[in-house]
Amino acid sequence: MAKVLVTGGSGFIAAHVMLRLLEEGHEVRATLRKLSRAEEVRAMLMTGGAAEAKVEFHAADLTADAGWAEAAAGVDYVMHVASPLPAAMAGTDAELVGPARDGTLRVLRAAREAGVKRVVVTSSFAAVGYGHVPGKPRYDETDWSNPDGPGVDAYVRSKTLAERAAWDFVGREGGGMELAAVNPVGVMGPALGTDLSASLDLVRTLLAGTLPATPRVYFGLVDVRDVAELHLRAMTEPAAAGERFLATAGDALSLHEMAQMLRAGLGAAARRVPRFEMPDFLVRLVALALPMARAAVPRLGIVRSASNEKAKRLLGWAPRPPEEALLATAESLIRFGVVKG
Repeated sequence: MAKVLVTGGSGFIAAHVMLRLLEEGHEVRATLRKLSRAEEVRAMLMTGGAAEAKVEFHAADLTADAGWAEAAAGVDYVMHVASPLPAAMAGTDAELVGPARDGTLRVLRAAREAGVKRVVVTSSFAAVGYGHVPGKPRYDETDWSNPDGPGVDAYVRSKTLAERAAWDFVGREGGGMELAAVNPVGVMGPALGTDLSASLDLVRTLLAGTLPATPRVYFGLVDVRDVAELHLRAMTEPAAAGERFLATAGDALSLHEMAQMLRAGLGAAARRVPRFEMPDFLVRLVALALPMARAAVPRLGIVRSASNEKAKRLLGWAPRPPEEALLATAESLIRFGVVKG
């Protein structure tokens, strides 16, 4: 059993990664920007089924050097899951790009100095399939987003430049330390608390009936439990060293298809879920007044699917169907009272 550092321990993916590590008997250490959240994280882990939330917490922030050397000291592996997220629907380059890239380099330097065997970076499909003319049937791990391409926002730039910086650092200055990257699409699955990620908030929006109809927007889905499993395999499997892995349960789905899945799987609890798809011209009209619709306009009709063949072939990874991930999300939101059942 190994000692593993997980950065950004209060996050949705990080909490599920810690759950899997604890299940496997590993010793877990996690970083938090504020140690005052430690009990909240322990409660999340207990909600997720941990028999004992035995986690050691260290204070460390992506924007500062303090605390990283102490957090990495004596660990065998690092799961670098932490990433800055915008407070609103769209952050700026200043809020996202610098902290993501520089924070990743801080973690990698601390890991190298501590003699860590391998770092697994939680990247994103955002670093794979954006900034290109749409049309590729499926993106794979050889693809990279163009940070200066059309329709690229600060979040996509942050994930792309942070992952690029990680590979460049390990190639030039890693000193034998290994690196692997996990690139999830939209991450769904059971919430462990009421602090929701952007993907889970989208399901809340559908269940609450906030949207009269769904815009013609598409994205891939993957269950957070499968993302956590892929992190563990990327941490220990010899074949994962030096590799990126797309985490997706299948081809991209439309919001309309997701709404239909919720209606079919939840019955009366999905009574507020929109039934119809909104014409593009109407989305553009509504976007003049609603920020949520405005964010959808650049994505209308664009289908970006990703291949999970590499993770299956090299690591034996087998994700749940997207319907299962989506329904697990909805059921957990109802259970926590985030939306009415």
